[in-house]
Amino acid sequence: MRPSRRGRACWLGPAAVLLALTACGGDPVQSYCEEVSARQDELAGLLDDGGPDALLRALPVLEDLRAEAPGDLDDEWQQVVGRLRALDAALREAGVDPATYDRAEPPAEVSTEQRSAIDGAARELVSERTTTAMAGLEQQARDVCKTPLVP
Repeated sequence: MRPSRRGRACWLGPAAVLLALTACGGDPVQSYCEEVSARQDELAGLLDDGGPDALLRALPVLEDLRAEAPGDLDDEWQQVVGRLRALDAALREAGVDPATYDRAEPPAEVSTEQRSAIDGAARELVSERTTTAMAGLEQQARDVCKTPLVP
């Protein structure tokens, strides 16, 4: 029995979608490596400027890199970007400027709970788990992309 035109169309639909996704998607590792190379100078500039808010200013670039990263880097990027987002949220909740926030002398309007949230988020950002994740991302960029995340 010969399939109807409608039957063939239903079968070709998913195949065409798969073909289009494969053709347009390219190699996710290559795409990620291209993004790493394209964003290196911007990331370096943000971090080289220094200051207590340097990593938070770099967050949009790191989020873009995370979005391009292949699946095997999900855990590492989630750890790094997640910890930065948590710190950013704690500082915003407290209504303080990350560039001028002084932990030793926080503004009077920062509650004890807000200060604890900021301190906790900051500890998680510099924790061994986050440091290890960042080191893994840097090593992967060097090994696979043949370039550092930050030159």
